[in-house]
Amino acid sequence: MAEESKKTEEVEVVSDAPPAEKSMAEKEPPSSEVEEPAKPSPAEEAVETEKSKPDEEEKIPQSDSFKEESNRVADLPDPEQIALGDLKKLIQEALNNHEFTTPPPPPPKEEEEEAKPVEEEKPATSEETPPAESSTKAAPEEETPKPEPEIVAESKEEEKTPPPAPAPVEATETVAEVVVDEDGAKTVEAIKETIVAVSTPPEKETEEVVAAPTVESKEEEIAAIPPPPPEEVFIWGIPLLGDEKSDVILLKFLRARDFKVKDAFTMIKNTVRWRKEFGIDALLEEELGNDLDKVVFMNGFSKEGHPVCYNVYGEFQNKDLYQKTFSDEEKRLKFLRWRIQFLEKSIKNLDFSPGGICTIVQVTDLKNSPGPAKRELRQATNQALNLLQDNYPEFVAKQVFINVPWWYLAFNRMISPFLTQRTKSKFVFAGPSKSADTLFKYIAPELVPVQYGGLSKEGDHEFSTGDPVTEITIKPTTKQTVEFPVSETCLLVWELRVVGWDVSYGVEFVPSAEGGYTIIVQKTRKIVPTDEPVVCDSFKVGEPGKVVITIDNPTSKKKKLLYRSKTKPSSD
Repeated sequence: MAEESKKTEEVEVVSDAPPAEKSMAEKEPPSSEVEEPAKPSPAEEAVETEKSKPDEEEKIPQSDSFKEESNRVADLPDPEQIALGDLKKLIQEALNNHEFTTPPPPPPKEEEEEAKPVEEEKPATSEETPPAESSTKAAPEEETPKPEPEIVAESKEEEKTPPPAPAPVEATETVAEVVVDEDGAKTVEAIKETIVAVSTPPEKETEEVVAAPTVESKEEEIAAIPPPPPEEVFIWGIPLLGDEKSDVILLKFLRARDFKVKDAFTMIKNTVRWRKEFGIDALLEEELGNDLDKVVFMNGFSKEGHPVCYNVYGEFQNKDLYQKTFSDEEKRLKFLRWRIQFLEKSIKNLDFSPGGICTIVQVTDLKNSPGPAKRELRQATNQALNLLQDNYPEFVAKQVFINVPWWYLAFNRMISPFLTQRTKSKFVFAGPSKSADTLFKYIAPELVPVQYGGLSKEGDHEFSTGDPVTEITIKPTTKQTVEFPVSETCLLVWELRVVGWDVSYGVEFVPSAEGGYTIIVQKTRKIVPTDEPVVCDSFKVGEPGKVVITIDNPTSKKKKLLYRSKTKPSSD
């Protein structure tokens, strides 16, 4: 295969770990993040990974391709089942707290203001006691009857029991006895002892006693209010929890984050927030025009049942279309919204049940694609790629690049170290001469568009996608015959193509009866690559026999022959 690629000066990478990537990846292994560029710098990533996994690329053969994992929980390994359960717990807690739509409310300011004085009332008694020199100044304050400290102590012990009424009277009598004594020193000493016994200023004590039941009553009122029910959050029409399809959605995020539960949870929250900010629901109803219908379109299914999406960047060689799409920021934003809208509509056709098909095969045609010099296109596609990576995890089953030019392979070598092995295992690269054969590995020829070597074309009423196609490889410098036996009178219809043509084509009818004459249906003629890609022909059969088609390949290259046929009543 290497010798053939050198002769044709084209690069084909049919496996999911292309040779071009391997040579680069051996120097700088990819990061551990799934489906996203690595966060560390290239130099740091390369040094750290080379030390820990020097033979990682050698352990993974190039022929290994990505195979989708099961979405049935019972089929998951135990660690993945545990991770899924932990993620569901985090999501349930977030739904209960309404974290997806509104952040948790801050604590009430009143409680904070009331809590501060209470905290200030608890310092040690020694700090509140004034020095002996100032004790004479405190005497006038004692003349006014105040509650004694025993009241506060009792209120703290009994909590809700109000202070006894006689307490102020006892305090007044005590002060009177001190005044009658006419001994100044004793009076000061008595007052000093009274002040030392008080641990908190009386006014503050009263505030504390009153404030405590107020806080408790508010807490009781808050506790009496029933909590709001858990919020409901949907992604792609499926709830995050409670549906058998919910696990399939959660597994996409877990796999995109290598089953790191907290990272997957953060990604889900960011995706829910982004969908709301971007206005996905309203976007689906917007009319964004059909100018880009030939740039991105869906056509058929893969052999495993995945919808196939084609991206044809060569259409942007049209200068008018390019300017209309990328000339300013507003138009680039419209392109981005159109691309997201297209993807959202495609996702609606996926089956998120545990055994369903919930991924897409992407085919990217790089023929005549504008190169890296087109800054506007590069900016728009990078922006779209970032959004897809961040908000649409694990939606690509296979990424097939066809008609790949040399510059794209060089670009891929640059970005390869920043891609994980899981991501690279989904990539397939094929040069122009190998594009059709590569597509046929994943998509049946009857479902491959005519422009890519298949037989699927618009307005074809003779054959449908349900009519199977036979593939034959014609060896170099050999002839290949195809026979259609017919046992009764009918109209035989067939279509045929040789990918790349450059062969001779002839048809004849050979009757089954002995002595019958062979009828030339189509004289042998040479068909070149510029001729019609598909030959459609028919012959009205009047007796049992067979229609024989002969293909002569005089070139030194093998050719891919595709054909199918059907019979109709001769009256048609």
